[in-house]
Amino acid sequence: MGGKLAVISGFSGAGKGTVIKKLMEEHDGYVLSVSMTTRRPREYERDGVEYHFVTNETFEGLVRQDGFLEHAGYVDHYYGTPRAFVEENMRAGKTVLLEIEVQGAMQIREKFPEAVLIFVAPPDAAELQRRLRGRDTEKSDLVIKRLEQALTEVRSIPEYPWLVINRDVDDCARDLDRILSGDPGVCVPQGGPENAGIITDQDRKRSFAQDFSGGLERVLAES
Repeated sequence: MGGKLAVISGFSGAGKGTVIKKLMEEHDGYVLSVSMTTRRPREYERDGVEYHFVTNETFEGLVRQDGFLEHAGYVDHYYGTPRAFVEENMRAGKTVLLEIEVQGAMQIREKFPEAVLIFVAPPDAAELQRRLRGRDTEKSDLVIKRLEQALTEVRSIPEYPWLVINRDVDDCARDLDRILSGDPGVCVPQGGPENAGIITDQDRKRSFAQDFSGGLERVLAES
């Protein structure tokens, strides 16, 4: 039996990487697909661990060879999901986690309709700004760029069957595992009672996206 493919998206600063790391520490059966990027590594990042760091020329060569399941441009750089690793681990029955942005997620949805799409978000725009400014690696102009990018991405939240609010890393990782393990206590995307931190109702997702968008506009106006 083949494994699952799970797409985890969210704004830069939403805490996706930290939550995924906790999920993999606490639960077996998950493997993270390491994305490829043309951006420079941050001080703490290691090639082949957080990302595969490559040149534009290398990345574009792989695009021509159909070496990616998806790829996209994001804040002046390329990001992509190498095809071979994902397909090999799915054949081995593992749940492969893709930490990718909205553009790539929509590409995956087209190619793999059975993929589980989850959007992870902080509770509000002010918290997103706080997390971005708390990064030692983020300059003020880049923080503004990322907030502007979030304003574009927020409208895609209703496209995701699952919205998970990241108020606490442990709780958020637990919510992801409940969704991906098929916990019967978690409601299906089409309806049912909402769990703390998990939103599946379409109207509630739209309302959250609208409130978050308004908050981003206020934060950017004050920046």
